[in-house]
Amino acid sequence: MTESSPSQPNTLDVVFPDAPTMIATLGPQDTLLRILAGVWREVRLQPVGERLLVSGPADQVQSVGRVIAQARSAAAGGAAITSQVVERLIRAEKQLVAPAPDPSLTVDVLRHRGRHIRPKTVNQAAYIDSMDTHTITFGVGPAGTGKTYLAMARAVAALQSKEVSRIILTRPAVEAGESLGFLPGTLADKIDPYLRPLYDALHDMVEAETIPRLIAAGTIEVAPLAYMRGRTLNEAFVILDEAQNTTAEQMKMFLTRLGFGSRMVVTGDVTQVDLPGGKASGLKIVTEILAGIDDIAICRLDAGDVVRHRLVGDIVDAYTRWDENRPATPGRRRGAPHQSKGNAK
Repeated sequence: MTESSPSQPNTLDVVFPDAPTMIATLGPQDTLLRILAGVWREVRLQPVGERLLVSGPADQVQSVGRVIAQARSAAAGGAAITSQVVERLIRAEKQLVAPAPDPSLTVDVLRHRGRHIRPKTVNQAAYIDSMDTHTITFGVGPAGTGKTYLAMARAVAALQSKEVSRIILTRPAVEAGESLGFLPGTLADKIDPYLRPLYDALHDMVEAETIPRLIAAGTIEVAPLAYMRGRTLNEAFVILDEAQNTTAEQMKMFLTRLGFGSRMVVTGDVTQVDLPGGKASGLKIVTEILAGIDDIAICRLDAGDVVRHRLVGDIVDAYTRWDENRPATPGRRRGAPHQSKGNAK
């Protein structure tokens, strides 16, 4: 156990018996300190000789102290303090100090092969609730916040409970910095790469061998947005993914396909627009037009809702700060979403 003495309620003095013990505990290139500083950003970590001074909010200092103690014990047992080890210790600490879970975070959206798909943040829980209580729901936020995955899970659950008779999944076929026009194959072969992420999510939730049968029967349809024109979609759970790459006209066309007994979920990230020629995103425009209309929910997720690797949230935050601080250019307001040439999703 780390020997330490609190000098004030929000400080901790971690004393190591010798330099090798301290070096082993901190890991190569001070791995432990770098990750702790990224997770508990209000805590200051200051090595002084063979001591480590920790200061900041009292509860965070206590958490950091426990993680350091666990790392020291692991190093004493011969374990290398890698980033994977540190992140495992941090996850255990966060579970230890977590408040009683929000009941809405413990309700399954879908179960499949022993997996429980459920919201992991308060915003995700609100997003799920909006899908249950509104006819049209917009999920707007950065990559990794579960917008598409949770919508897909809710759609599959609705199909299984016979709330709807079919699922329709669609995306605009907009090239994200690469041209697929000269690839060999049929039209379907060329369109398939745009729709592949939807198939990937579907395979996580439905038995792989049943998917072709459901698609052949029309129970599940995966198609480019252009295929929606002229249709009325009744008794369906309809998901429009990557909606930031729709034009205003395409968005209006899609929303007016709504039929009786149907629900729609529109997902996208307005900071990752791949429309050519600097066209305005239909998603950004529609959330301004439809704000406040009854039975339409606009849910916004942020970096705090990212459920991928911890660094994804940090990357999203860093890009947001960079974009807000960029000098204004003609035709672009400072802080306005930039039109990216690539899609980092």
